[in-house]
Amino acid sequence: MTFKKFKLQLIIPLLTFAMIYSWQAHGQDMEELNSGWKCAPIKEVTISGKQLSDTGYDISSWLPATVPGTVLTTLLNNKKIPDPFYGMNNLDIPDIYETGRDHYTYWFVNDFEVSSKKNEQIWLNFRGINYSCDIFLNGNKVNAQPFKGMFLRKSFNITGLLKDKGKNRLAVIVYPPDEVGNPNGGQGGDGIIAKNVSHQYVAGWDWIQPIRDRNTGIWDKVTIEKTGSVNVKNPHLITKVPGERSSDSAIQPDAFLDVAAELENATKKNVEGTLSYELNGETVSKDVTLKANSTTKVQLPEFTIKNPKLWWPNMLGPQNLYSIKLTFKEKKEGISDEENIKFGVREITRKWNDHTRSMQIMVNGKKVFIKGGNWIISDAMLRFTPERYDAEIRFHKDMNLNLIRIWGGALTERPEFYEACDKYGLLVIQDFWISADCNGKWLDPMKLEDQWTRRKYPDDHNLFIESARDMVKMIRNHPSLAIYCGGNEITPPIDIMDALQNEVLPEEDGTRWFITYSNADSMSFNFLGGNGDGPYTIQDTEVFWNHKTWPFNSEVGSVGVGDIQSLKRFIPEENLVPPTFNDSTVDKVWDYHKYIGYEHHIRPYGDAKDAEDFGRKAQLVNYNQYRALMEGFSSHIWDWYTGTIIWKTQNPWTAMRGQMYDYYLDPNACLYGLRKGSEPVHVMYNHTDGMVMAVNNTFDTYHNLMLRIESVDMEGNKELFTQVIVGIEPSSSKKYLSVKNYLDKVAKEKGIFLRLQLLDMNQQPVAENFYWVPDAKGEYSGIKNMPTTSINVEAKKTAKGKIEVKLSQNANQPVAFFNRISVVDKKTGKRVLPVFYDDNYVSVIAEESKTITIDYDPATIDLSNSEIAIEGWNVSNQHIQIQ
Repeated sequence: MTFKKFKLQLIIPLLTFAMIYSWQAHGQDMEELNSGWKCAPIKEVTISGKQLSDTGYDISSWLPATVPGTVLTTLLNNKKIPDPFYGMNNLDIPDIYETGRDHYTYWFVNDFEVSSKKNEQIWLNFRGINYSCDIFLNGNKVNAQPFKGMFLRKSFNITGLLKDKGKNRLAVIVYPPDEVGNPNGGQGGDGIIAKNVSHQYVAGWDWIQPIRDRNTGIWDKVTIEKTGSVNVKNPHLITKVPGERSSDSAIQPDAFLDVAAELENATKKNVEGTLSYELNGETVSKDVTLKANSTTKVQLPEFTIKNPKLWWPNMLGPQNLYSIKLTFKEKKEGISDEENIKFGVREITRKWNDHTRSMQIMVNGKKVFIKGGNWIISDAMLRFTPERYDAEIRFHKDMNLNLIRIWGGALTERPEFYEACDKYGLLVIQDFWISADCNGKWLDPMKLEDQWTRRKYPDDHNLFIESARDMVKMIRNHPSLAIYCGGNEITPPIDIMDALQNEVLPEEDGTRWFITYSNADSMSFNFLGGNGDGPYTIQDTEVFWNHKTWPFNSEVGSVGVGDIQSLKRFIPEENLVPPTFNDSTVDKVWDYHKYIGYEHHIRPYGDAKDAEDFGRKAQLVNYNQYRALMEGFSSHIWDWYTGTIIWKTQNPWTAMRGQMYDYYLDPNACLYGLRKGSEPVHVMYNHTDGMVMAVNNTFDTYHNLMLRIESVDMEGNKELFTQVIVGIEPSSSKKYLSVKNYLDKVAKEKGIFLRLQLLDMNQQPVAENFYWVPDAKGEYSGIKNMPTTSINVEAKKTAKGKIEVKLSQNANQPVAFFNRISVVDKKTGKRVLPVFYDDNYVSVIAEESKTITIDYDPATIDLSNSEIAIEGWNVSNQHIQIQ
């Protein structure tokens, strides 16, 4: 097979994380089987699973396999296929719909050693296989019953199947989804992929091309666990925080903790023992007798937490976390098993807002205006790592968001995702695996079967319910998990819905709000008909300010094309041809990567001369789009809206829409425009009526702030419009005055820059915002012809993992406009990723300065090989040494 040009170097660093990171076991003694795997397609294996799982059978010629991973991941890592994220390489990879399921049916084999002691139980645990499998160990079939379903964990007691000494051989044959679907260009292809209990995007969507193997493989962790006679499983923690709390109070009223767990006695005799944990120097315990070969749920007495340190969402307080070790100790044998559990003390409730006609969320008794982002999945080929999760959730924190919704066409996110959300204070809505597109909400000529048939998907309802119960058990202890959702824009079938509402969630959780579907009336009364969800393209920013949409909108968003460095990561040089205003055609690679038009939004800045110019001007559009989106919604806080969730904030593939950072973790201006519009205390300008106002996203009251409004022309001349004392109450917005008449006058010819500041009594900014206002024709004529200028830059390391970059402008100079700061490799000039900036795309006025703080991981980034790059609109590019 001949492949087109492809590149692996950008993606390999992300893949290697999966093989080298050290996983923190939650059980007493657990080891992950994440290396030493070999694989072969079923067509090349002519012996049975029992024969294959004998170590005497030679597999030395087999392909090294990536586990956790998919078949495509293994083929990519062995350079058997091109990078499907680059160019149009995905077209060169055979699709399972054309090849048949056997093409991607693979055997995976691992030889491992394990030692055991007397009375010790050994468990083989799978956290995710897609889609079904048979398991063999040392010549024995392990799973007596079928193991099917992408979202179902399985645990097998293999004590009696292990060898006394030497290597054991585990052989797993993994079959693709039962129904792979035709990737015909529809949302989820022809919809048949939804007949499985699995994710749906793998057959293609409007933001991704099809995943050719439908993500077949052992895609999540495989572990070997040792316990005594009793295995502690599925611990369940519930915290209760009655009343309304203050996030900054040193003394808090009592909170309460309920702890339960399942205890599996794997022996043929009854076992007596004690389940216990210790917290704040006190022990909570219960003596139990467990019947032979049984699993028993044990509830411990309620514990009172004195003066608790509470967990709060991002920007509203600290994300305090507690740790306990839940231990079962046998009466005669000592500790049998223990689970280490982190949790946050918080209580999430809800209340219907009669004014907005939508639900409002409360955390620890305080109402929280929701500013969220829709999340698909970290990587479309399921290459998950704690490091990548941490970086992506950190970006969401840096956007000043407080919630992430996990879209229903993907999966139940991994515990490592939730750990990052716990750490950074992001609430989570977890959808179950249903979507309107595949599951029959609309007539759709792209779908193979009619609506009535699709409304019954998936084929196996019992498997869906069993998987939902198991996934709830996996994620329920995380303080970030706030809401469950039945499906994306549609409910599951009636019997599944009934089981979720009346059995699974009450029995396995019982504390969280369940939304029947993502835009249900119980969340947001949808009184506007079709003018609700969306838009999904670039909008005139007046839409966000003046056009009322659903009062708790689950999907509203725009675009997110990166700059030239981002584009070059996945577009071949010969295809770096920007779209133009006068030409409706788009380069085939841009089109394949789901480009949405920017042209008439870029035109006010001047038509793009080339791809680099296009990427630069696109950032101006990106910044204004997402700043205006959040400003517009925030301006109507508690009046029109109780929250909004952006569609969407990230891409798991190299698409060109709906992303604040690209697949390679490089932020674009969307992130910083959204960060600005979402900041805790924000001063803003409604360009449609000239109103200057503020929004306070905190629980604090601000008095005696100085509102300062000034304009700056294209030559850098400043004019103070007004300076007045203002205040703003907690969690509210407030209008102050209009600058429309003033701006109509001063911006008429060339446009103008407008700076808004809220200053404290020490004249220090509490909030600052910088707008570029078009001329009377709606064009940025002054910006097009801005005088060039220089800018002074200093960069120094201030602490481990921190850099400060100071930008300053000389007197009698124009504004140094829209500067992007990057950490780059000295030799290649390419950006070092991921790196976190507390602001970016900044503008500096004459005789003033700005300081940008940069966070990086010193374990992965060598500053001796790095420098700071500055790229500005009217400033020559500079590279600065880090002192």
